Amino acid sequence: MSMNTTSPKPYSNPYISGIFLGLTLLASFLILGAGLGASSGLARIGASIEGFVFPAHTAASEYFGKWGTSPMNYYLVHMLVGAFLGGLFSALYHARISIQVEKGKKSTVKQRLIMAGVGGVLVGFSSRLAAGCTSGQALTGGALLLTGSLVFLCCVFAGGYAAAYWVRRQWDD
Repeated sequence: MSMNTTSPKPYSNPYISGIFLGLTLLASFLILGAGLGASSGLARIGASIEGFVFPAHTAASEYFGKWGTSPMNYYLVHMLVGAFLGGLFSALYHARISIQVEKGKKSTVKQRLIMAGVGGVLVGFSSRLAAGCTSGQALTGGALLLTGSLVFLCCVFAGGYAAAYWVRRQWDD
């Protein structure tokens, strides 16, 4: 079995990537009349899976039922799938993909996976409770200069800096 010994290619320029992201958001506003986000796509995928297993229950659900029998027929589902596939393609093309668990020296693999799982569930639940995820709030709400989105961004950065003190201890000696 041969190992891939090629070194990974450099990351793209973040300023150029930011310009392309802004143009994508602008195109979304102009073509679709709406912004970008990911949590709606995930919720609709969940509704589709639940609808396949329990169709009557899903149709009667106050949350999932409003999307009808075709919850996957929504632009954010396609955007989410495209973003995932685009990221996967980029990682494969640039030789930046490997199956591993990144963790600090003081953290076990089990602890890291539990914390990542709990964090993912909390973020997913919170994004649906707030009717929008961080990308929707930051990109779409920020582009529209919505007060709530700008306050949200300030709180995310403040919370990130405040939490860094405790999280950093899991990664350092």
